[in-house]
Parts: sequence; structure tokens; C-alpha cells
Amino acid sequence: MTSSVDTPPKLETPSGKNAKTENFPVGSWLLPAPLRPHVAAFYDFARAGDDIADNPALAPEDKIARLTAFGAALSTGSGDPALFAKAHALRNSLAQTGVTAKHGLDLLEAFKQDAVKNRYRSWGELIDYCNLSAAPVGRFLLDLHGESRDGWPASDALCNALQVLNHLQDCQEDHREMNRVYLPLDWLDSQSGSVELLQAGKAGGAMRTVLDMCLGETGDLLAIAAELPARLKSRHLAMESSVILHLARRLAGLLRRGDPLAGRVKLTKADFAVCGVRGIVHGWLAAGSKAGNP
Repeated sequence: MTSSVDTPPKLETPSGKNAKTENFPVGSWLLPAPLRPHVAAFYDFARAGDDIADNPALAPEDKIARLTAFGAALSTGSGDPALFAKAHALRNSLAQTGVTAKHGLDLLEAFKQDAVKNRYRSWGELIDYCNLSAAPVGRFLLDLHGESRDGWPASDALCNALQVLNHLQDCQEDHREMNRVYLPLDWLDSQSGSVELLQAGKAGGAMRTVLDMCLGETGDLLAIAAELPARLKSRHLAMESSVILHLARRLAGLLRRGDPLAGRVKLTKADFAVCGVRGIVHGWLAAGSKAGNP
């Protein structure tokens, strides 16, 4: 298949997904109002890239060509502004805030990887992918709020944990629709399991063990992430991160008790409400020792 990068109506391949369809809050009202448009610009850019990578109608080389063009538009301002509107919008946002373009470019590298790679040999290899596909989001938010990069390790841990939890939620669909498996193959091998078990109606035996192994490692990430709210100067960002941390813990618990092969395991409105209140209170108190926090 030849690339259609030069055909304006077909560069982006919107899936219809948006911030409201995400599992976790994106640029919620907890963040300062002046910064929310910049968060939206980053999200829109990421959404466009992710939709290209996830489009089953595109050949891998076409996906990479489109994503490369997106990266060039972000880095240099190249390309028709109408064709690369989301890249140009983020470029303008970064110029206003002084945030580096690296976070957006790292996401594009993850999306390129998705175009050609559909298996992960080990947990370490999966985390290397998450460091490109998830960690840049938290790093962008910390930079946008003028936070110290000392908070990056805890932020990375939180973002990577969210990515793994999303993969576990969607493990059956990812395999069925995209032939992608984000479970460490060496863990499956150690349990004499195979990726074909993802299409069973129930996660038992080897698959249940591997899911629980992933959740165990995710719990370790969330333990590191628990340090994040207290490391932040911004009470707004501390509350946002604390809410997300509480939601992640709740989802991890649901996945422990539930079965993502038998039916989608997801957060309820009550979960969002309870975790929201608890997270706001915890985040406010965690950042409370830093007088005058915005």
C-alpha cells in the first residue's frame, strides 16, 4: 500500500475517541483553567497519533510515514497547517509555555513501535515501551506546571501503571482486533501458556497467573507513584494526580477480583465519585506543607 500522507483529508484517521472516553481524567477541572487548553492541545495531538497507529486499514509503512510527518510538523512547523492542525496547535502551545517538544515526539515513537511490534518478551521490554507511550504524558504535565523533574520517577511510575492497567482491561480485544499482546511472553512461557488463551471465555490457570503477575508489578509501580502528590508544588496538580492514583488502585483491585476475558472490568460512576473525593482531600493535604501553592 502506498502512503497517502500527501492527501489532506486522509492524513488523520479519527476513531471517534476523545478525552471523555478515556479511563482516567484528562485535563479535568482540578487543573488551573489557563493551563487546560495546553493540556487539550497535547491530548489532541496524542489522540491523532494513536488513532493512526491503531487503524487496521493502514499498512505499517503508511502509519510510520504519517507519524513521521506529524513529528516533523511538531518539530519544525513543516507541512500544511490545515493538514497538520493538531501538530501545529501543540507547537504553538509549546512556544507559549516553554515546554519541550520531546514529550510529544516520544509518544510518536511509541506509536511507530505499535505499527510494527505486537509482542513483548519481558516485563522490562514492556516498561521500555510504556516509557515512550505513557510516561511522556506525566512529564509534560509536570513541565507545564513548572514542577521539578525530581518528580519524574514517581510520575513515570503512575503513568506506566495506568498504561499496564489499560492493557489488562483490553487484553482480549487488543489480541482479537490488532493481534497485539502486551503480556510478557516469558511469563506466559514459564506457566506453559500461550497468547491463544486470550480468546478463552475465562482467564484460568496460566493466563490468570500471568495477569496476577502483571498486577503485582503494577502494585509496585503504584507504591512508587504514591510519593508524587507530596512532591508537587501545585495543589491543583497534586489533587489531580492523587485522584488518578486512587482510581488506579481501585481498578487494580477490580482486575484482581474480576476477569477481563469474561467481560470488561471497569470503574463505575461510584468509583469515580469515591476516588475523586478521597483523592482531592489527600492531594490537598499532601501538598499542604508547601505554603502558597497555586
